[in-house]
Amino acid sequence: MKTILEASNLSKTYDGSKVLDIDEFSVEDGETLVFLGPSGAGKSLLLRILNMLEAPSTGTVRLGGEEILRLQGRERVEVARRMAMLFQEPLLFTGSVTRNVAYGLKVRGFPPAEIEKRVADALRTVRLVGFGERHVSTLSGGEAQRVALARAMVVEPEVLFLDEPFANLDRLNRDALQVEVRDILKRRGMTAVFVTHDQQEAARLGDRIMVLDEGRIVQRGIPSDIFHKPATESVARFVGMDNIYNGVVTSAAGGLAQVLIEGKAIEVVSERIEGEHVTVGLRPEDVTLVHAADIGSRESSRNALVGRVSSIEAQGPTAYVTVDCPFPVRALITMRSLEELGLEVGSEAGVRFKATAVHLIQGS
Repeated sequence: MKTILEASNLSKTYDGSKVLDIDEFSVEDGETLVFLGPSGAGKSLLLRILNMLEAPSTGTVRLGGEEILRLQGRERVEVARRMAMLFQEPLLFTGSVTRNVAYGLKVRGFPPAEIEKRVADALRTVRLVGFGERHVSTLSGGEAQRVALARAMVVEPEVLFLDEPFANLDRLNRDALQVEVRDILKRRGMTAVFVTHDQQEAARLGDRIMVLDEGRIVQRGIPSDIFHKPATESVARFVGMDNIYNGVVTSAAGGLAQVLIEGKAIEVVSERIEGEHVTVGLRPEDVTLVHAADIGSRESSRNALVGRVSSIEAQGPTAYVTVDCPFPVRALITMRSLEELGLEVGSEAGVRFKATAVHLIQGS
């Protein structure tokens, strides 16, 4: 596959403190690469460097094989026009929707007929047909971001940078735009670099994800690896693996190990050896809650525990339920299931999870 963008040895130092330290990465043609990390991890700074909006302290960035950071004057402008960026705020010009979407084409010298055709196509793509003459001041937040997206896409950039573009939208608009942008990128075969702190957004949009923490890439891989096989405890906690325990392997045979956690043994698919100290993680959505009386019934789950509910956190249509078994196991279930099980703080509950759902965190 053709490499479109690549960076190596990128760093940024402020007042003697290194806030960005990236060894290397590349973005392939038609790929959406997502940088995921908490606030302050260096995501937006990295994007500004890639888009030549800020100079790094060290390092190189290549677009189509050409080193771009040291370019000056006309050459720099020409390369900048091969990229586009969508910010958290739409940053629209005063005037009509058409004026905004057409801007990049006009500065690139496209003929009027081509501009009209491309603008109409872009507005159709972002589902804003009929909005061309609307003044941007009349748009909702979601509509304004769609205009900004159309303005970025209409120039057909070699790389589209997206800096948490949906962070200020309500959940309904955010979910809708995530799906639409994903579909647009794939349909058009566009190459994109997306930064976000939202795990759901990263999973929905990314072909690959790189987790950024304190300015460094701490894990890279496909979404399923990031969310189900985190490399470190900090990554595990950030991506929602809420159940993390320290234990010791008490037996191991045939790819299956028993790990003792606070006096209780659980089974884990692992090649670890007896006596090893390990850190294990379990996602809340991989935990099933049942009536305590049903815990002895025949099931495919190798791990079956009984405990008492210590907390219930309602999350709209779902709820996080923590059951002390005696170590706390946090489960994510629907409110309907919560009601059907009749669970409340202090009640007894059964906990099930598969041995394959338990992840041994690397480096533990």
